[in-house]
Amino acid sequence: MADRDTLPLPLEVRARLAELELELSEGDITQKGYEKKRSKLIGAYLPKPPGMEPSMGQERRTPVTPSSSSRYHRRRSSGSRDERYRSDVHTEAVQAALAKHKERKMAVPMPSKRRSLVVQTSMEAYTPPDTSSGSEGEGSGPANGTPTSSQEGSINMEHWISRAIHGSTTSSTTSSSSTHSGGSGAASRLADVMAHAHLSKSENHSAPPDVTGYTNTTDSILMERPQVSSNTVPNRPVPKYGNAELMETGDGVPVSSRVSAKIQQLVNTLKRPKRPPLREFFVDDFEELLEVQQPDPNLPKPEGAQMISMRGEQLGVVTNWPPSLEAALQRWGTISPKAPCLTTMDTNGKPLYILTYGKLWSRSMKVAYNILHKLGSKQEPMLRPGDRVALVFPNNDPAAFMVAFYGCLLAEVVPVPIEVPLTRKDAGSQQIGFLLGSCGVTVALTSDACHKGLPKGPTGEIPQFKGWPKLLWFVTESKHLSKPPRDWFPHIKDANNDTAYIEYKTCKDGSVLGVTVMRIALLTHCQALTQSCGYTEAETIVNVLDFKKDVGLWHGILTSVMNMMHVISIPYSLMKVNPLSWIQKVCQYKAKVACVKSRDMHWALVAHRDQRDISLCSLRMLVVADGSNPWSISSCDAFLNVFQSKGLKPEVICPCASSPEALTVAIRRPTDDSNQPPGRGVLSMQGLSHGVIRVDSEEKLSVLTVQDVGTVMPGALMCVVRPEGVPQLCRTDEIGEMCVCSIATGTSYYGLSGMTKNTFEVFPMNSNGAPISEYPFTRTGLLGFVGPGGLAFIAGKMDGLMVVGGRRHNADDIVATALAVEPMKFVYRGRIAVFSISVLHDERIVVVAEQRPDSTEEDSFQWMSRVLQAIDGIHQVGVYCLALVPSNTLPKTPLGGIHLSETKQLFLEGSLHPCNVLMCPHTCVTNLPKPRQKQPEIGPASVMVGNLVSGKRIAQASGRDLAQIEDNDQARKFLFLSEVLQWRAQTTPEHVLYTLLNSRGTIASSLTCVQLHKRAEKIAAMLAERGHLQDGDHVALVYPPGIDLIAAFYGCLYAGCVPITVRPPHPQNIATTLPTVKMIVEVSRSACVMTSQVICKLLRSKEASAAVDVRSWPPVLDTDDLPKKKPPLLYKPSNPDTLAYLDFSVSTTGMLAGVKMSHTATSAFCRSIKLQCELYPSREVAICLDPYCGLGFVLWCLCSVYSGHQSILIPPSELEVNPALWLLAVSQYKVRDTFCSYSVMELCTKGLGLQTESLKSRGLDLSRVRTCVVVAEERPRIALTQSFSKLFKDLGLHPRAVSTSFGCRVNLAICLQGTSGPDPTTVFVDMRALRHDRVRLVERGSPHSLPLMESGKILPGVRIIIANPETKGPLGDSHLGEIWVHSGHNASGYFTVYGDEALQSDHFNSRLSFGDTHSLWARTGYLGFLRRTELTDASGERHDALYVVGALDEAMELRGMRYHPIDIETSVIRTHKSITECAVFTWTNLLVVVVELDGSEQEALDLVPLVTNVVLEEHYLIVGVVVVVDIGVIPINSRGEKQRMHLRDGFLADQLDPIYVAYNM
Repeated sequence: MADRDTLPLPLEVRARLAELELELSEGDITQKGYEKKRSKLIGAYLPKPPGMEPSMGQERRTPVTPSSSSRYHRRRSSGSRDERYRSDVHTEAVQAALAKHKERKMAVPMPSKRRSLVVQTSMEAYTPPDTSSGSEGEGSGPANGTPTSSQEGSINMEHWISRAIHGSTTSSTTSSSSTHSGGSGAASRLADVMAHAHLSKSENHSAPPDVTGYTNTTDSILMERPQVSSNTVPNRPVPKYGNAELMETGDGVPVSSRVSAKIQQLVNTLKRPKRPPLREFFVDDFEELLEVQQPDPNLPKPEGAQMISMRGEQLGVVTNWPPSLEAALQRWGTISPKAPCLTTMDTNGKPLYILTYGKLWSRSMKVAYNILHKLGSKQEPMLRPGDRVALVFPNNDPAAFMVAFYGCLLAEVVPVPIEVPLTRKDAGSQQIGFLLGSCGVTVALTSDACHKGLPKGPTGEIPQFKGWPKLLWFVTESKHLSKPPRDWFPHIKDANNDTAYIEYKTCKDGSVLGVTVMRIALLTHCQALTQSCGYTEAETIVNVLDFKKDVGLWHGILTSVMNMMHVISIPYSLMKVNPLSWIQKVCQYKAKVACVKSRDMHWALVAHRDQRDISLCSLRMLVVADGSNPWSISSCDAFLNVFQSKGLKPEVICPCASSPEALTVAIRRPTDDSNQPPGRGVLSMQGLSHGVIRVDSEEKLSVLTVQDVGTVMPGALMCVVRPEGVPQLCRTDEIGEMCVCSIATGTSYYGLSGMTKNTFEVFPMNSNGAPISEYPFTRTGLLGFVGPGGLAFIAGKMDGLMVVGGRRHNADDIVATALAVEPMKFVYRGRIAVFSISVLHDERIVVVAEQRPDSTEEDSFQWMSRVLQAIDGIHQVGVYCLALVPSNTLPKTPLGGIHLSETKQLFLEGSLHPCNVLMCPHTCVTNLPKPRQKQPEIGPASVMVGNLVSGKRIAQASGRDLAQIEDNDQARKFLFLSEVLQWRAQTTPEHVLYTLLNSRGTIASSLTCVQLHKRAEKIAAMLAERGHLQDGDHVALVYPPGIDLIAAFYGCLYAGCVPITVRPPHPQNIATTLPTVKMIVEVSRSACVMTSQVICKLLRSKEASAAVDVRSWPPVLDTDDLPKKKPPLLYKPSNPDTLAYLDFSVSTTGMLAGVKMSHTATSAFCRSIKLQCELYPSREVAICLDPYCGLGFVLWCLCSVYSGHQSILIPPSELEVNPALWLLAVSQYKVRDTFCSYSVMELCTKGLGLQTESLKSRGLDLSRVRTCVVVAEERPRIALTQSFSKLFKDLGLHPRAVSTSFGCRVNLAICLQGTSGPDPTTVFVDMRALRHDRVRLVERGSPHSLPLMESGKILPGVRIIIANPETKGPLGDSHLGEIWVHSGHNASGYFTVYGDEALQSDHFNSRLSFGDTHSLWARTGYLGFLRRTELTDASGERHDALYVVGALDEAMELRGMRYHPIDIETSVIRTHKSITECAVFTWTNLLVVVVELDGSEQEALDLVPLVTNVVLEEHYLIVGVVVVVDIGVIPINSRGEKQRMHLRDGFLADQLDPIYVAYNM
């Protein structure tokens, strides 16, 4: 299709076309009819397309409909999106891409947010984003009126709905929805709306459901619109309030919950086919295979010949050109002092001030004299020629800037123009400070007004800005300066190689560089511009650009003076008030030239309708400064369309390409020949992403239309080189970086020789590797190609380049696609940042946009999902993260644009505070390692020689042999603990066994041997009398930690009953804690409950009856008032293998499991601990543990009676009142051995961290502690034990004293550090190998290393072997497998209600499948490995260390690999300072990460990308759901273990009240 410029349509045809368009938009004519009539109208004028060779393809024209002028007229007022990035073709492409997605029906679960996060700012309090100054083409457009909804793209929802419901029959004008087949438009639109309002369970928001509008105040999940045949309106039920319907989970279990419905939806979404999988992979120093992009043989490759460098025309030096710019100034200042040089405008558009050449000359002389002679002293002037000086002038004062700039040139000092620092911490201002520092700037020139506006300290001095050197501020206004003496005259030389000025440039990473421009380059550049633009003396030029740098400086300050031109300078502040001001000034001053950006053209379009008498016929050249931005073409076209009728000639528009390094690279020349159309290229996006130019793609939609930026500058040589690697010349159909060889370029980055070499001293090579020129070229930072006729085309910038999966994408293109997604009313035009971050060996695209304050959650979310689909459809690239932030919160550049690197920095450190986030790691991370296939392990066939298995020593170890140890253990002669107690009551009646401390650290109560014996007798009597219990009956003991519990336990033994210790319900939390008590009582078949009076009342309270059925309790006995008499006879068990007690515990996976402990096991257990810890009656042991199960119960209730030592009991709950209680007791009683839990240790570390000094002064001394053991059933928490040791080292705690123990359900204590034997060792293993169930030892600090600490020494009488949990074969040393244990104190089985024997026999009586197949082992359910160390045991043997890795039940199987939750949680907690705790679990193969946030709720959404990144980076896993909750939501049991399954149930039942839930796509 031909371009409209080459298509002279008669006016009446144009008018008829406009009418047609109107009919179509009003719905009076169908799309089909429209197309038919339209083609009839313009058919006669369409040339037949000739056959073209591919190389000529660039001449093809963009399909822009000739009628588009009328379309623009109609849309002018909409302001619906940034016209800079506007192109009809692109919009259509986006709409089509979206329509395609609709066919795929992609459902995206919407994130849920706590109400407090959703509260919108009221519109009155809202101020539009500040665009106070700006040239970066941002800002929300002029005069923030409320733009009417755009007619193009989809019309906003309310509009649809109201039209649909009032039954109007107009058909939609949208080009986005696929055309409906005939029928009533209203009905089809209604169907659309209903499909949109896909109703999920409503959150009961305060607003009642609005049934009239068919969209409910529900968490509407975005469903793409299905095509409903247009005459039926589906009868959709009104959503159910209350419960969502039951739905099945992945396991086929019905779950009633909104959360699980969303997850299910996410699971279904993820089942959609992904991008085609990538082929090969590389080995990442280990068998974890991260896939990497391999070039596809079918990808487009450049096929053209090698390009030749393009030479610009000769720079024809005109005789009267001045020898330097200062000479020109002197000449005009003396010949024609009255000639106007610069006119500045106030904000009303009135001329504020006219600077003549005479004044410019005299004032800049004055400035030159003053800075050379009036700063410092005569002997020591502050500035000498060649020194650098900062120029700090506001955007509305070009005259002062110009005087100062020329003053510097005359004084031969080097001006460094920078932006005005508004606050001490402007975005990027720190980097500017570094530039000034590196340039050695000590003086800043500024204007009076600006000096007054700078922030001041309390004494009126200007504070030092962050990162800035110390500056002397010098005001350049004439009235402050002294007159130069008559005989003083500046030294005016011809232009030479001295530096003229330094222009700053911000890099992609935010660093600021200074580009030095020599005086000769300055002059040559002015000459080249004069020649190519055809400037003549006294021409008038209107400048809208920033005059401090780039095109604005070159044309409006420098070249203008060379030619004695008159510059009308339009400040940005005036443009904001009156976007048409520049056009009015062109008209008023009959200006010949105007310098603008696409933004200024777009703003003029939006605002021009009120203007009648504008004429642009005086313009011979309209310089478009950002013409190299691929999207400027649409602004140019639209502008021409509207203003051609106002006298604007098409050939006047002159886009140019420039860069700080190469100055002007190319510029389109103003021709008089209007028949030569400008060049256009319609390039395939797909081809561009592979770096090649393909003119037409099969996929017509994803094309980029670029306009030429003219030819190379006079006197310059240009070529295109490959962007990466050696500067090799590109082929003719290849995109590369433009390089220029000319005098008129920058020469270096100030002070950075390495970077200078890579940029300013490039020698491009041809295919033979020979340099094409002896002169160096300068890299421009622009990507493009040279088309036919030597025209330069720019397709993007190096800075905006993102290489994803081996393909190149340009940030600007992505911005344009996002902006073409309708409706645009949710985000601000031009406030969109696109950058890439590196995650898992590839770049990932992040899009951040500012959201309008009045947009709803659903609207924004819908817009976000459409943006993702559009970018996917057009660029074939996934967006990793899309974030919306509140309006006005993105960091700005001084001119109102977005400060990209600062935004990226905030994003990465988690302080961007977005209000909406959508992550799509599932779609765009395609280089994950291959899922693991399990290898068959060693089977029985493998050779076993002696104790070797496949060449390795079998992993087995044992503690000392109990039978061999000779000691005078008197308690050994008794089979039963009850007998030991009776014996102690007789032999040492007054020996104190137990001392209980209260929260103040004083003794609350104590028990001697005889006291305990007597209490126990009375309890036994009471059980027989009141409880009528038989021997063997089970009794639940519900007591707080203390002495009563111990007495009740021995009372049960005396009565022949089986005790079960149960943690009492928490009085503040009966509803959740009482059911567990009830459950244990029922499962253990307790015949009665013994408790204290207080708890007895609690069990019968109103709250209790609300939580459980109180009537079904067994009899409850309260032991506070005991009968006086003792039982007639104490019970003596007949068989030591009968039950002594039951030990019930809730595992971390939420299973309640009771194990049976026989009398034999109990005695063996006590003996083993006695030997390991060397406990005797003379010892004192401090115990700060919960006494309800496991080793904690044994140490609290049993060991003292067996060994006779005194136990100092400290209930852990008392530490909440007084965190120092435990350590003070240890110090006060000079205790050598103490036991605690992780929760106690954490409480001390967190609670006493800052108090070590005050504790020292209170006399706290821990130097006597020999062992401090953490009782645990998990992998040792090495970070916690180390920080505890470090913290209390100053108080005398020996780091070797701190160790851990390990026990589990089948054996309550397998390891315990004890007193003798080597210190616990730590090894570092590779976390990636661990996922494959292998142990690979690495050095400390190596990547992916995980420290594991030995869990203490194996107890006497315990044997351990490591077996494969699947095949049950023995494993070798340092192999990961399940820990199996054989010991006299193993539990004898589970106590279950149903007597599930199969489960029991497997866990407690397993045999190896080969090797020693006779021994019986108990399976612990924990993975670990044994490693023989170089250390020796007390017995002189080599020491075997046991390392526990984690519970099999807890481990998550993901992608065929085994992950331990704690590893992922550790990574997540490290990622942001506000994450205090984290728990992970899986649900239907999705990884759910729950984090507790210690900070404001505004930070909640910052965590989502960080959590996703770290889990990808360190664990190669994609997080499915991120849940942000308040502190304390993750449930933790008494041992300090996270109850992940409870958390999971709470999440699925929607009980967590999360701050934010993000569903990653």
